[in-house]
Amino acid sequence: MKIKSMSILAMSVLLAGCCCDTPQEMPAEVVCQPTITPGSCNDFVKNVGDRVFFEFDKSLISDASRSTLQKQAEWLNQYPGYKVTILGHCDERGTSDYNLALGERRAQAAYEILVSCGVAPSRITKCSKGKEDPIVAGSNEEAWAQNRVAISLLMKDVAVAPACAVVPVASPDQPPL
Repeated sequence: MKIKSMSILAMSVLLAGCCCDTPQEMPAEVVCQPTITPGSCNDFVKNVGDRVFFEFDKSLISDASRSTLQKQAEWLNQYPGYKVTILGHCDERGTSDYNLALGERRAQAAYEILVSCGVAPSRITKCSKGKEDPIVAGSNEEAWAQNRVAISLLMKDVAVAPACAVVPVASPDQPPL
C-alpha cells in the first residue's frame, strides 16, 4: 500500500511538470513532449533521423539507411539554410588508423547518397571519428552496434543565421541495423 501511494505521488509530481496547461486537457495516454518546430534541428533528428548504422567492418549503405539518407536529402533540400557535417564512427575493435579510414568510408558513403539526391556538395562536410569518440561506452555487441554509425550534424549557414548543432547522442528510437 505504501509503495502504491508513493507511485501515485511520484506520478502527480511528474504530471505537474508537464507542458500541458491544465490536467483536464491532457488525455491519460498522452506523454507531454516539447513542440517540434518544422525546419528545426529537432525536426531533423526526430522526424527524419540523424544517423545511419553499419554492419561490422563495412561501409555499405543498407536499404533502411538509404531510406533515411533520402529523407535527410529531402529535408535539406526543403531547408537550404542548413549545412551538414557527416561524422563517420566505428566501434572500438581494430587499430586507430584502420578505424579512421573506415569512418571516412562511412561518411563518404552517406555523402554520396545525399549528393545523388540533390544536396549541393558545398553544403556537406565529412569527418571521421574512427573509434576515438564513441557514441555509447561499452565493450559488447549492443554498444558496438550503436558506434558503427554515420551521424549527420546540422549547422545553420553562417551567412543566413547563427549556429545550430545537433548533439550526437545515441537514440533508443533508432536501433542498429
